[in-house]
Amino acid sequence: MARHAFRTDADLTPAPIGIGAHGAGCRCALHGRRAFTAGLAGAALLPLPALAEGVRDDVGRTSRFAQLVPAQEVERAAAAQYQQMTREAAQQRALAPATHPQVVRLRAIAQRMIPHCEPWNPRAKQWQWEVNLLGSAQINAFCMPGGKIAFYWGILHKLQLNDDEVAAIMGHEMAHALREHARERMGKTAATRVGANIVSSLLGFGAVGDTVLGMGAQLLTLKFSRDDESEADIVGMELAARAGYDPAAGITLWEKMLVANRNAPPEFMSTHPAGETRIRDIQDKLPKVLPLYQRAEKPTQRFGPPPKA
Repeated sequence: MARHAFRTDADLTPAPIGIGAHGAGCRCALHGRRAFTAGLAGAALLPLPALAEGVRDDVGRTSRFAQLVPAQEVERAAAAQYQQMTREAAQQRALAPATHPQVVRLRAIAQRMIPHCEPWNPRAKQWQWEVNLLGSAQINAFCMPGGKIAFYWGILHKLQLNDDEVAAIMGHEMAHALREHARERMGKTAATRVGANIVSSLLGFGAVGDTVLGMGAQLLTLKFSRDDESEADIVGMELAARAGYDPAAGITLWEKMLVANRNAPPEFMSTHPAGETRIRDIQDKLPKVLPLYQRAEKPTQRFGPPPKA
């Protein structure tokens, strides 16, 4: 594909909300679940493997709600939707070719970060990771279950991100997939819909599994809770630090987001905790991840953002 064939202003299907959450008072199924399922969430938690350093102690346990949904089914649905999305982008000449400088850049950064994912989720070792660039002006990025990553042209071009800032975003999105936030949300929704069958469903997928089969399309519009988003921020910091990218870049990233937000809120930060709050949280966690960064092997090659023109 010739370089001029890649268009950057396509109108693409909305992607999963990279950094977003339902607002306060939301009455959707995710937040309007019944009292007995809320009580269950507190009691049914799964432990995480230990890491000697980093932010593990600051991250909650994995909710057993995720266990209501087969991981392979969620990953299969995500792979199918990712394939459909990239195919539709290609039809609009909005899927950047592998030789595009920004695709080379994104994949190089991803390759440094992927080896540090397995301690957060053993399934990551078998994921078929993919990284693509979509030609849309949206300020957004995502990582679907199973390691399907996409950045939008707008987030690279409009924010003029350096490599450390790209790694901050990529780490955040990877963290959503590693912590299986989408799977957990689908499990909670399924449990809510099933209602009284929740107890039997914990012993076998049953009606919950049937419900989930009809929810696959929601992966493209699924929004995460504020706790999920905050967790993804700090896990992403650790992934970036271990890969040799400065975790303090999250601060400059969100400063740029705040500037972008003055005109119209980017999809990337639409209903998530305010940028000022995120910056304070990042500053608070930096002492735990800076030693990892200082000892990490640094990238031998650095890339720049797309030209402004």
